[in-house]
Amino acid sequence: MEGAKPLAGKRALVTGGARRIGRALALALAKAGANVAITYRGSTEEAEQTVSDLRELGVEAFAIACDVREEASVVSAVAQVVERLGGLDLLVNNAGAFETAALEEISVEQWDAMFETNTRGPFLVARSAHAALKAAQGRIVNIGSLGGIHPWATHAHYCTSKAALHMLSHTMAKAWAPQISVNCVAPGMIVTSEKVDAAYEHFAAKTPMQRNGKPEDVAAAVLFFATCPSFITGQLLAVDGGLGL
Repeated sequence: MEGAKPLAGKRALVTGGARRIGRALALALAKAGANVAITYRGSTEEAEQTVSDLRELGVEAFAIACDVREEASVVSAVAQVVERLGGLDLLVNNAGAFETAALEEISVEQWDAMFETNTRGPFLVARSAHAALKAAQGRIVNIGSLGGIHPWATHAHYCTSKAALHMLSHTMAKAWAPQISVNCVAPGMIVTSEKVDAAYEHFAAKTPMQRNGKPEDVAAAVLFFATCPSFITGQLLAVDGGLGL
């Protein structure tokens, strides 16, 4: 049975795990046997539903309100997670922001807000979780973006914040080895809704695999980094169906 539950007994934290991709990541980890804590900012009802669904998989699960932009909120949330789970084996930095804006029209406030969530947030959470992860010989998986590898003209602040997160992932991997392995998943066009959208069809047509990604595709990559040899560290894995080629 251990092969079917490779994360049995492991303790995981997924930031922004109430909905969309974060929810899929939390569910995948729970199906693999991990006890899972999720954080949420405003999605209270979605968080409650996700926790209920996680517990139905037979694992311990709970949600904690946390604003990854605020140091005190992060420190408190991570401390609660570590206390309730009895430690921490895996951190998935998923919480993020996305926005479309013409480069010349991006305000300082928009620029800073993007970095607060997408770059400073993962730094604060990882720093707060460092001691627990080090004690457990744990792992970190950051959720970057294809936009952090390829420039998108109408998403300059987003792309730059994710590129910075990719570099932060490499730096963490080097700084915190050998106790903690750190890797990064860079999703391409991932569709989380069932509705048909012309823009989605456009991206699907441009993608070599002839479809857009699903949250489960990202979850499979995270699960790989959660279970692979810890010797694999400092890696950036695009999950994009070849869109970035």
